[in-house]
Amino acid sequence: MSSLWTPGGEHPVDRSTPTPPADTAPAGDPSLDDEIAAALPEGVKLDDLSPEERARAEEMIREMAEARGRLLETPAAMIVANHGMGLYELAALHLSQETPNFTEATVAIDGLAAIVEKLEGRLGEAEATLTEALDQLRMVFVQLKNQDAPTD
Repeated sequence: MSSLWTPGGEHPVDRSTPTPPADTAPAGDPSLDDEIAAALPEGVKLDDLSPEERARAEEMIREMAEARGRLLETPAAMIVANHGMGLYELAALHLSQETPNFTEATVAIDGLAAIVEKLEGRLGEAEATLTEALDQLRMVFVQLKNQDAPTD
């Protein structure tokens, strides 16, 4: 039996347990089996995965868990505001086309309006920016619609 020195002192190291050869797949994490199985396409079983595929699937599950954790740590108002800005960008994109797509822009503008108006007072520091963005979209929409209207 050997020992390993650490700043906390020497610790015995038992080398009598053989280490598996490098080409053998390590045992999968049983706690991930259900999640991996649920993510597989219909008809594919967990046992059908190669060791490399299983390792990739386990890594993706871990990354998703980390992303969920980060999401839970972020205030909901910040995430909702971010989605609101996405709606702003979507509406602006539809309005900026050579021939504006008013129907699609209206859906995005109404979505942003629903967020801003229904969550008034609850969007934190982003609320003023979202309100201004909504006002700008509505103004541009009306201006473009008036340009598009036939003249008598």
